[in-house]
Amino acid sequence: MSQLEDVDPRIAQIIKNEQSRQNNTLELIASENHVSPAVLEALGSILTDKYAEGYPKKRCYRGCENADDVEQLCIDRAKELFGAEHANVQPHSGTSANLAVYFAVLKPGAKIMGMELAHGGHLSHGKDANISGMLYKVASYGVEKDTEMLDMDHVREQALAERPDMLIAGASSYPRTIDFEAFGKIAEEVGCPLLSDIAHIAGLVVGGVHPCPIPHSTFVTTTNHKTLRGPRGGIILCRKEYARAIDRAVFPGLQGGPLMHVAAAKAVAFHEAMQPQFKDYARRIVSNAKTLAESLIEKGWRLVSGGTDNHLMLLDLHSRNEKLTSHSAASWLDGAALITNANPIPFDPPQVSRWTGVRFGTPAVTTRGMGDEQMRLIAGWIDQVLCSNGDAETLAKVRGAVEQLCRQYPIPNKNQAASDKD
Repeated sequence: MSQLEDVDPRIAQIIKNEQSRQNNTLELIASENHVSPAVLEALGSILTDKYAEGYPKKRCYRGCENADDVEQLCIDRAKELFGAEHANVQPHSGTSANLAVYFAVLKPGAKIMGMELAHGGHLSHGKDANISGMLYKVASYGVEKDTEMLDMDHVREQALAERPDMLIAGASSYPRTIDFEAFGKIAEEVGCPLLSDIAHIAGLVVGGVHPCPIPHSTFVTTTNHKTLRGPRGGIILCRKEYARAIDRAVFPGLQGGPLMHVAAAKAVAFHEAMQPQFKDYARRIVSNAKTLAESLIEKGWRLVSGGTDNHLMLLDLHSRNEKLTSHSAASWLDGAALITNANPIPFDPPQVSRWTGVRFGTPAVTTRGMGDEQMRLIAGWIDQVLCSNGDAETLAKVRGAVEQLCRQYPIPNKNQAASDKD
């Protein structure tokens, strides 16, 4: 960063600080990952200079021939990777992608039906504080109290009673397999389109370790930066008949110029996800999650739904300490270099200060090359921290052990990439 250090040393130092933070901590946030050096190079490229409003061969500006090539390659790769008929790769986020789908086929005041936020859903699926909950009427389904899993018969009953104009499948903190085929049949019976939001599990889908929603869904949205291990941003996949409506909803409906450097980075990530080793990566994410979950259960912690089928799990703090809150637990873990997030669990009080869950995920630690042995170590450290009541000496001891493990399993860099190729 020699140029940046000369021009703006304060920003250069902050970036170095973040690099050090990531190098010396374990990212256990289920929605985070570490991109490859190739993705970073595309993301920091000169393509950021180019304004390219419109779509390939249909731009509002001249000089877009290279932007056209980048975006078309990104579109083609997205379609091939997911087996989709049409792809729009311009959305700036997963929420932007969801809003574009709503905008394409719904009028304000229409009814959407998604998973209750506290049960694992997402803000953009109709939360009242989000624009999706302000523009549309909202009905929600949730997990069963005894199993903490979705009962598709009950989802069907609710959908038939509510008659939503759009049914939404997908979640941000649901540790079990989503039955997209059942959701598709329910949407067909109701007579509404199905939007499947696979932001969290896209990498698992293309890696073959989670069922694919494409055959059962009218629309599919995803982010690129979670299990798919790409840059921040979103994409929309849909059937050909909705291609024009989706494209017009994104531009000029909700966005102006697309971010061409991000489109290039998305294309690189899609290329990486097409390689044979990505399937092994996806398999190891799930294997690591299961080992971490089983190890936490062995330590006496209760996990929502009893475990995990995917990349994440929710730990019920009150299973061991009825006074412990999500934010205190996440803060203690942060102090021990175990980075996670406070999270509600099903049937928690709505007040953020009274949440009782912590969410863990394995995409980033799997990217660093860790496996079952390291997951058992991490589970032990989590247990020590949460049982310490925030004891500074315990946190410092665990932090030292975590930093040592991080040195053994560094974040992928250019030198590693070159070595792997050799």
